[in-house]
Order: sequence, then C-alpha cells, then structure tokens
Amino acid sequence: MKLVVPALEYLDAYADALRRGFWSDNLRRAESAREELAMIAADPADFVAALDDPAGKRPPITLPDGSTVPRLPGYRRWMWDDGFCGSVNFRWQPGTSDLPKHVLGHLGYAVVPWKQRRGYATRALALMLPEARKLGLAHIDLTTDPDNLASQKVITANGGALVERFRKEAAYGGGDTLLFRIPL
Repeated sequence: MKLVVPALEYLDAYADALRRGFWSDNLRRAESAREELAMIAADPADFVAALDDPAGKRPPITLPDGSTVPRLPGYRRWMWDDGFCGSVNFRWQPGTSDLPKHVLGHLGYAVVPWKQRRGYATRALALMLPEARKLGLAHIDLTTDPDNLASQKVITANGGALVERFRKEAAYGGGDTLLFRIPL
C-alpha cells in the first residue's frame, strides 16, 4: 500500500468508493459522501485541488455552530493498493504542535469497509509520521471513540499513548472520546 496525492487519474475510484458506502468524514458520514459526490460532479479538478492545501489558503471553515474560523494548513492522501483503499487527512497549526480547541486531532483516517482489518490504516499512519516530523511538530494528536478498538490499535501500533478521556462538544457528536498522542 502507498499513499498517493489525490489526482484526476484516481478520482473515479474514489467516487466509486463514495457510492459504495465509504466516507472520509467520520462525523458527517453519508452526508459528507453525498456532498463530495456533488462537488466531484460539479468540478472534478477543483475538488481534487481542494484536498491539497498545505498553505491553508482555501476559504474559512464553518463550524457546527455557524461561526467561521481560518482554515488550517492540511492535505489529504489516498491509500492505494491496486485501487482506492482509504483516506488519511492531516492538518496542523504553523509554529506549534498544539491545535485550536475546535480541531480534535492532527490526523484522521478511514478505510473502505471492504478492505478493513488488513493493516491499511496502520501503514497509512506510519507513512504520515515522517511528514509531520518534516514540519517540526513535536507530536501529533489523534482522537477516537472509546469503543473503537481497531482505531486504538492503529494508534498504539504507531507509538501512540492515551493522554486523556474527555467529553466532545455536542456539535462534534457528543459523548466520551479518547485523546492519544504520538511523540515525534
């Protein structure tokens, strides 16, 4: 498995995964998949370009409460192994390893349901750690639900340790969540 920069040549496979039940946004799930399919249909090139924004120059982010905040630098990479396997999103705040309160973690990942439990997420996270080091980050933070044992295994297999258990704001799904940190 390798990570690829989203590109038009891979877009059909990504769109097919969205139609088959994949989503890269674990909070908004199917709604986000429908939105992404609409964006792909409207302007495929802009959709792909929007996934790679290491300068944070795209429009501000609208939070669930309707307020807006500046976009953090970030990018998405697609897991590829004879086809689309999943997605990993990475974001950071320049000049610090800390994140604003409205950002639950530096990195998020999702594997297509038909390729889960094959090590793709573990490998993708491992491949992203050198990228975080290049930015000078001292650590990356990741969050997961307490019952998501598969995600916890991915994080701990990459050197992550539990930092705290906390309650997410209702806008982010509410409920308890676990904060893990991987030192770099």
